[in-house]
Amino acid sequence: MRHPAWIFVVITSVTRDDLPDCGAGQFASSHRGRFVPRFRADYSVSLTLLKSAKTLYPGIRTKSGIMPGLGEKDSEVMSVMKDLKNSGCDFLTIGQYLRPRRENTAVVEYIRPEVFEEYRIRGLEMGFKAVASSPLTRSSMNAWEMYKDSY
Repeated sequence: MRHPAWIFVVITSVTRDDLPDCGAGQFASSHRGRFVPRFRADYSVSLTLLKSAKTLYPGIRTKSGIMPGLGEKDSEVMSVMKDLKNSGCDFLTIGQYLRPRRENTAVVEYIRPEVFEEYRIRGLEMGFKAVASSPLTRSSMNAWEMYKDSY
């Protein structure tokens, strides 16, 4: 199958807990933040950004990622996944939050691999075109594979 002649771009950045703006200054227009509602007020802005991309460019494929391990409840992870899907998100990555340095936020919980598999299955059932979910999954992981397999 031929793929459209589109430009493929992955933009990813680590949240910088050591900076007052968490490193969002370089992405001022997108207002990045931790992607769980009770942890960050920028949640709705992130969802609006995804929805706006789909509204402006209906054929675009959008992708987001979450990193549990900061004390989220399973119901919160499921709620975020539903919100992402309802915002038109096509692809989802879910990977364990790992503390990069002692100065950063500590890991509250290491999620079991079978829980990541359950998230993957539930995401596919919700209608995501692809879900990469494991302890070592990162936001840019499998981006090309997800994209090309969706056509």
